Amino acid sequence: MAKAKSIYSCTECGASAPKWQGQCPGCGVWNTLVETVAESAPASNSRFAALGGTARIQTLSEIEAREEDRLPTGIGEFDRALGGGLVAGGVVLLGGDPGIGKSTLLLQALAELSAVHHVLYVSGEESGQQIAMRARRLALDTKRLRLLAEINLEKILATLQAEKPQVAVIDSIQTLWSEELNSAPGSVAQVRECAAQLTRLAKQTGITVILVGHVTKEGALAGPRVLEHIVDTVLYFEGDTHSSFRLIRAVKNRYGAVNEIGVFAMTDKGLKGVNNPSAMFLSQHGQDVPGSCVLCTQEGTRPLLVEIQALVDQSHGNPRRLTVGLDAQRLAMLLAVLHRHAGIVCFDQDVFVNAVGGVKIGEPAADLAVLLSIVSSLKNKALPTKLIVFGEVGLAGEIRPAPRGQERLKEAAKLGFTRALIPEANKPKHAIAGIEVIAVRRVEEAVDRLRELD
Repeated sequence: MAKAKSIYSCTECGASAPKWQGQCPGCGVWNTLVETVAESAPASNSRFAALGGTARIQTLSEIEAREEDRLPTGIGEFDRALGGGLVAGGVVLLGGDPGIGKSTLLLQALAELSAVHHVLYVSGEESGQQIAMRARRLALDTKRLRLLAEINLEKILATLQAEKPQVAVIDSIQTLWSEELNSAPGSVAQVRECAAQLTRLAKQTGITVILVGHVTKEGALAGPRVLEHIVDTVLYFEGDTHSSFRLIRAVKNRYGAVNEIGVFAMTDKGLKGVNNPSAMFLSQHGQDVPGSCVLCTQEGTRPLLVEIQALVDQSHGNPRRLTVGLDAQRLAMLLAVLHRHAGIVCFDQDVFVNAVGGVKIGEPAADLAVLLSIVSSLKNKALPTKLIVFGEVGLAGEIRPAPRGQERLKEAAKLGFTRALIPEANKPKHAIAGIEVIAVRRVEEAVDRLRELD
């Protein structure tokens, strides 16, 4: 019997090479080529044999533009991350660490939807008995929730075409395999082909398909990068498995805003939405402490108040720069700006910065809050109470405006904050009730204003 021919496929982009090499020839990423079984070529000799004539072309003005109808899942925070709910024919990819709550959330969502809609849960990782035990523990009403325990793609596609559910969950895409391919489940070829077939079915029939995806040790979705390009929406589950709080972040959404987040608390009855997430990200200190600064950040359309904590201590060797929830490279840049333009030296200090609550902050509007928390810790002087800060810091020492400044200030005033240190360009034209606005233009001016505040 002839030995199956092997090729090496990239787990990032799906490109293939005849032999292993350190760098992918397609995307240039290192150490991503893995050995897979080479698939046989199509039987047809003509690349155009399957074409059945030309397609109808329309001008863009002939196409009616209308909003897509939304199907609420019954879980408010999940709907927020989706952009308002599920869309008929849409394909959603949900990724996250093992045990973080992906299957629990989708089981809760399908249980809510099954009361009035036809839904189907396809499980490739757990047996029907395991899922039934989880549903019983969560006290879910599953009388109309239909389940299929199967990993063969052809059988799943046939079942979906016969049942025609409005919503189908595939848990997970890495467990499926197609009879058309020789490679093992979870391989680049299998994941790509199974996702493409399910997406094609969703577009043809209007079934909303939710795919559960595994993540790598770096936290990215496993499988080829093309998987994220195929689907309509990509959601990431974030949070520490040892903490009770979870976040769902939309990193791609063809039907809504990206970077929208939903906040959940894990309880013995499953995931519960958090109505006031700002309270989760603010530590409750008994007294004012140095190194703590409250940032008003914007996640999608939602302003959030997050506490930024900094600890600056004398170094006894090579100074360390460590961040949790923030960009470490940006911290090094901010320390250089602080030295150059405000005259505050940290080259002989260890600097640790943390965003409370496990949230990850990527927007540059956190720069000013990070700098002021560092100054507070270095000087061992607490910042004024009920003060919120936001603003981007440039290399020239200027403080740049942040988007949606009015919404940030209103959120802070609603939660009882009385003062805000913000960029000059974000200063509101009309006063906002309950909050005093302190506008600054440069880093040294912001540090000086702190000394004036009690």
